[in-house]
Amino acid sequence: MALQLRASPDAQGCRGRRFPGTGSSASTEPPLPSQPVAMDLRAELLKSIWYAFTALDVEKSGKVSKSQLKVLSHNLYTVLCIPHDPVALEEHFRDDDDGPVSSQGYMPYLNKYILDKVEEGAFVKENFDELCWTLTAKKNYKPDRNGNSVVSHQDAFKLWCLFNFLSEDKYPLVMVPDEVEYLLKKICTAMNVELNSCELDDYLSQEQQGQGGVTVWQFLDMVNSGRFLRGIEQEAVSMAVEEVYQEVIEDVLKQGYLWKKGQLRRNWSERWFTLKPSVLSYYMSEERKEKKGSITLDKHCCVEVLPDRDGKRCMFCVKTSSRTYEMSASDTRQRQEWTLAIQTAIRLQAEGKNSLHKDLKQKRREQREQREQRKAAKEEETQRLKQLQEEKERKLQELELLKEAQRQAEILLQEEEQRRRQQHEEMQRTLEIQLQEAEQARASMQAEMVLKEAEAERQRKRILELEDMQERLQEALQQEVKARQDEESVRYAQARLLAEEEEKLKQLMKLKEEQEEYIIKTQLEKQVLKQEMENKNKCLEDAQKQLEEVRVNRQRVDQDVMAAQRKLRQASTNVKHWNVQMNRLMHPIEPGDKRTNVSGGFAGYQPLLSGRDSSLRLKQRVEDKGNDPMRDNSKDNVSNGGNSGVPPSPDADTMATEPTN
Repeated sequence: MALQLRASPDAQGCRGRRFPGTGSSASTEPPLPSQPVAMDLRAELLKSIWYAFTALDVEKSGKVSKSQLKVLSHNLYTVLCIPHDPVALEEHFRDDDDGPVSSQGYMPYLNKYILDKVEEGAFVKENFDELCWTLTAKKNYKPDRNGNSVVSHQDAFKLWCLFNFLSEDKYPLVMVPDEVEYLLKKICTAMNVELNSCELDDYLSQEQQGQGGVTVWQFLDMVNSGRFLRGIEQEAVSMAVEEVYQEVIEDVLKQGYLWKKGQLRRNWSERWFTLKPSVLSYYMSEERKEKKGSITLDKHCCVEVLPDRDGKRCMFCVKTSSRTYEMSASDTRQRQEWTLAIQTAIRLQAEGKNSLHKDLKQKRREQREQREQRKAAKEEETQRLKQLQEEKERKLQELELLKEAQRQAEILLQEEEQRRRQQHEEMQRTLEIQLQEAEQARASMQAEMVLKEAEAERQRKRILELEDMQERLQEALQQEVKARQDEESVRYAQARLLAEEEEKLKQLMKLKEEQEEYIIKTQLEKQVLKQEMENKNKCLEDAQKQLEEVRVNRQRVDQDVMAAQRKLRQASTNVKHWNVQMNRLMHPIEPGDKRTNVSGGFAGYQPLLSGRDSSLRLKQRVEDKGNDPMRDNSKDNVSNGGNSGVPPSPDADTMATEPTN
């Protein structure tokens, strides 16, 4: 029920705010801009506190006991995170007051010690709403005791919060039919169910009964009755209510899974994103227990669609002043919904608004006011038409009076007509005299007419000649038009032939360019082949030169080998000669001795020479064996066209004569 707010001595000097919309107009000035709590938040808090206050008013007298208000105030201090002031509480609700406290005694305290100290964002509004709901639900909420309720107790609490948000700022709080239909349509849309608007209109017309809307308890009874949610499971209704609650109360514009690209590791991770007007938060899962980060949105942010890359499709990015966040949606429709939702959040920040549905609620309220104004204007127009109808009837009566006056006037006209007839007869006689005079004038005029007719005949002939000339000119003009049309057709055919000739010329030029390109390509290939042949011929000549040099070197080596063999044989002969000479020198001839054999030699030196000769013979055999391959090679060279032999080196005899140590 509405609280009756009247001024009292306790409220003197206190800046209070009453529950609006009941009895007399509000006596308080609007809050100053420096107040810690905004007007819209204060209005929302007052709605919930109104339910708690009326729940404590058991006798419906507009008054609540001081002990209950102390407990209520203490709980409000706790849930609103305001420091407790027990001295002010006891002083305001002192025991020497008579009887329970009414609203005029509680509202100044509520404004001064509670609402003026509330700071937005310093408390959890859901806890505050749960406190007020708990107090009012015990008294007013009566679900089906057989367990056949469509919504659970927690869902009823969320519907109560949604009702408070969409209700009018008038007490007792009611929700107009348009807002009821809007809320039910959102819940049905979340469940993919269509709402029966006709049945809803019939129900609302029966429930309103002149109170201007539906109370929250009537709304909850309507939902629990299952009249509009037939055949839908409670779990589906609970999920739909939760979705609408998050969207409207928690300002969640959109939520769901997206793939996000990391900043450091640059890998893709799937995160649960929740979009609000001022921030885009992302979590590990949809339970939102582990928050991974958030993106602060302002009017300088923007969202852009990106092309598919890195194996990801349906990509878009959110650009802030410090970083660009890349994300990927599951399909194109989801990407479009996310980009539109983020653009809506950025638009709200640019317009300085913190809640989309508060803005929408205000627009719907303005539309309703405009409809009311149009309705009032229509009623005013109807009233004006009614006045015009009355004016018309009045004028019809005046018209009847005028007709009566007209009949009287006709009688007078008949008398006047009799007088005129007499005057006419007199005038007729006068006219007969004038007619005779006119006959005479007519005769003279006929003579003149004959002359005029002759002149007119001449003019007609002239006109006929001009018409004939005009026809000839038209024929000539038609012939000229036809000639021009023929000329145009010929020009069109000529232009078409020129276009075809130009097209064929383009094709010919294209074929010519292709032929020139092919000729250039063929010449380039021919030059490349020619260059390769020159390179191969050059390499062949170099190989032949190298082969000649090898042959010359081989001949020179063969000559050196033969010279070395001759020197070796000469050295062997010298060794034998010097062995003989040494043997002679080691045995001088004395008188009476016989001459020994030259091949003898010194007995002590003989083994040495024999060993040396054997070593020389062994070395010569090794060299001869080593020279056999060279001889074979020489034979091969002879068979291949080389020289059959090499003349001995001119210094071979000199080398052979050198002694061997």
